[in-house]
Amino acid sequence: MKTQRIWGTLDPFYETGPILGRKVANIGFLNGLLTEDPFDEYHFFLSGGNSREGLTGFISSNFPELLEKDKVKILDRRDLPDYISKHEYFCFHQSDCIVYPPHLARVRNKFAKNIFPITGTTHSLSYSNYGSAFLNHIWKGTTARDCIVATSTPGTQVVEKYFQHLREGFELDEDKFPSPQIKKIPLGINPAELVPPTPQQKAEAIENLGLNTPENRVNILVFGRIAHYSKMDILPLMRAMQRLFSAGIAREDVRVILAGWMDDGDDFPNTLKQLSRNMGLELSIFECPTDHQKLDLYRGSDIFVSISDNPQETFGLTILEAGAMGLPIVASDYDGYKDLVVHNETGFLIETIGAAETPVVDLMAPLCFDNQYHLLLAQQTAVSTPKLAKGLETLIKDRKLRESMGKSGAARVRDKFTWREVILQHIALWEELSTTPVETEGLADILHPAQVRFGELFSHYPTSAISAETMVVTGATGLAIYQDKEFPLIYKGVERSLKQEVIKKMAFFARKPITTSHLIAKIQSMAKELTTREAEFHILWALKHDILEKAC
Repeated sequence: MKTQRIWGTLDPFYETGPILGRKVANIGFLNGLLTEDPFDEYHFFLSGGNSREGLTGFISSNFPELLEKDKVKILDRRDLPDYISKHEYFCFHQSDCIVYPPHLARVRNKFAKNIFPITGTTHSLSYSNYGSAFLNHIWKGTTARDCIVATSTPGTQVVEKYFQHLREGFELDEDKFPSPQIKKIPLGINPAELVPPTPQQKAEAIENLGLNTPENRVNILVFGRIAHYSKMDILPLMRAMQRLFSAGIAREDVRVILAGWMDDGDDFPNTLKQLSRNMGLELSIFECPTDHQKLDLYRGSDIFVSISDNPQETFGLTILEAGAMGLPIVASDYDGYKDLVVHNETGFLIETIGAAETPVVDLMAPLCFDNQYHLLLAQQTAVSTPKLAKGLETLIKDRKLRESMGKSGAARVRDKFTWREVILQHIALWEELSTTPVETEGLADILHPAQVRFGELFSHYPTSAISAETMVVTGATGLAIYQDKEFPLIYKGVERSLKQEVIKKMAFFARKPITTSHLIAKIQSMAKELTTREAEFHILWALKHDILEKAC
């Protein structure tokens, strides 16, 4: 009989709300995975009703046949121990490597039928609490089947440095305290609509955007969050444009287009508008463009610029999108951009320089808002204004070079960065991890040091703790329940931990005083699937609800 290949996750991947790179990447991954459809079933263990409804709607609209075939199961996260103890999972994959993977590994080690691979993807890596998050990965229950998927070569190096610093600081020996493997798999795009435009499509896009423009005007597009403390500071681009005008580039020959998310009340866009007026630069700003506007922005542009200077940015999906649309890229030689742009072939990587150490920011970051320390870090990272101006000048003056670089970039994106290619790389990784040898002896009993042991921590709060010798007897309510004169009141959220037949039988078993150990044995004789701890939960709950009482 063929073993089912089941893919599992604790994340919905599908999220509504403001368009952010992480959300776009996660929806792209989910769409790519379900389009490729390499598994027999897909199990989503979710905690909130909104996420369940959103995911159900997404799959109903885009993959109804998977629901019809019952291949997609949207489950309650609290059912995770039961499911993984009864089904053999091929892998679990998380949309982010930060929060859940080490704690999921602890649950897997304790309950799972098999030690399945657990993988999680990197997104932003620059938040001050991430040291603690990565420390959770370093524990004795981590196996060789656990893996962090970094989306770029620089991102891989960041994760490696996190683990290096943690091991040095906490004196953690790698043999005693393992950490997950780190593998590089990029993000991707769906290239169906992202294709280089025809001349007619380009003209229509410019008209749709309301950009009345001479035929020879070069449109320079910048796409991303428009805030000086997030992703990139636009000011170096403005300074580069000043250099171009001084070098003889006519102001009427170029336009800069900024598009992306803006914070309410942020005066930075107005500052840029004033600066552009002062220097005679035509600047167009599109706040939170729709999907149709986004497509027109790519189609109507000639050069794409992304001068990231902020460690918040890790990969660069917009670079892939612009590349797929046939735009030459002018990008900072920074973060994951290094993997995405081939210098002098698909565009230009512009030299950057930054700090080797940031001791004061490091100290203060945990005490400050994220945008405050990100701003200080970004303001210590310089994109070379002279080289940025030179790269732009070269492309503005040479239409054929723009076209050849754009053509090379589009071909490269379609060869290496489609979601189908990314999903195939994940499948290959899961196959590799699933056959990696692991030592399972004693694994189920290894506690995660960061997980709170609530029972132990607060065991001194009550007058006493239940023990094997605790004597109990049926209470007044228990007698009424056994005689069908009353019914137990079980709160929502507790029902999955209780069995109705056990509640009624406990009242019968304890008609005369009985020890907890003896009562547990009787409970397990009728409900063999219950562990000793689960049977004990039934007894404590029954004591709380007057079904049982302590015998004197």
